[in-house]
Amino acid sequence: MGGSAWVVRLTSLLALGLVLGAVEASLGDVDPRYRTCVKDCQTTGIIGENIISHCQNKENDTSVGGSWYNQEQIYMQWKELSCWTDCRYFCMMQREGERQSLGLTPVKYHGKWPFLRISVFQEPLSAALSAINLLMHFTGWLSFFFLVKYKLPLRPQTKRTYYEYTSLWHIYAILSMNAWFWSSIFHTRDIDLTEKLDYSSAVALLGYSLILSLLRAFNVKDEAPRVMFAAPILAFVTTHILYLNFYELDYGWNMKVCVVMAAVQLLTWAIWAGVTQHPSRLKLWTAVFGGALAMLLELYDFPPYMGYADAHSLWHASTIPLTYLWWSFIKDDAEFRTSTLIKKTK
Repeated sequence: MGGSAWVVRLTSLLALGLVLGAVEASLGDVDPRYRTCVKDCQTTGIIGENIISHCQNKENDTSVGGSWYNQEQIYMQWKELSCWTDCRYFCMMQREGERQSLGLTPVKYHGKWPFLRISVFQEPLSAALSAINLLMHFTGWLSFFFLVKYKLPLRPQTKRTYYEYTSLWHIYAILSMNAWFWSSIFHTRDIDLTEKLDYSSAVALLGYSLILSLLRAFNVKDEAPRVMFAAPILAFVTTHILYLNFYELDYGWNMKVCVVMAAVQLLTWAIWAGVTQHPSRLKLWTAVFGGALAMLLELYDFPPYMGYADAHSLWHASTIPLTYLWWSFIKDDAEFRTSTLIKKTK
């Protein structure tokens, strides 16, 4: 239990720090000069030497006003940089240039650091790293699928896998790829719709991952007990997603919910591996410990280096090797359970 104790301590401290630091005001977007700049830009379509063509024809601008689920021509929001987003971007860069000339440090605008954009990619590094994470989950799931379907023995009568958690890991893979897909889209084009899809997908993945960790830790194999374990968590996660989408997108509350769900499942995996003496416990502890350390990047945030690489993008980078390690553990667990069950039948 020595190895798991360190993971438990780190995870507990991390959860406390993230909850306490969940709410952070964005100093940039409350700056009167920035607000005035955005307002004037939307009226005139001019910021210094920059002419915002979208502001000259505002009937094509669908980013301002309206509910996210009721907006028309969403594809236009994705394809073209609208008047509203262009004004915010150029005013932000102009204000940051003024602050830099005064020797002031960068500040956040609307919860984000001032990034240099490339074409339609508002956060190009985070978008690219999110896409790589999606690819890592896809290749990890594909190797797991071939392992349980074609390499490991199947039950003689049903031709189903011996591993009792196969279908649960398939669902996990789908939710993971969906979450990273919307993360990539959101970091490419930040509009109300993509933001809510990104947050909702992440919450759904965390909630399901928590359920899966509890089912595996308590070795729940029958359908009825699985439903009893999952129902309360599913009800809470569903309610939370509806709250974010249709009532208020409360960033501070959402952060606390996500941190608690992440901390509980990290603690569950760490303690379970130590108690059961799982043969791949060192691999699991490394993935859990690495994930907890990587989350520190979310706590100790810093402005983007050269306008591209901030703490959040580095967190995306750190999850790439951890994803490979995580799927490696999942395959080890499938092999371990399969061999154990085959020995019991002999």
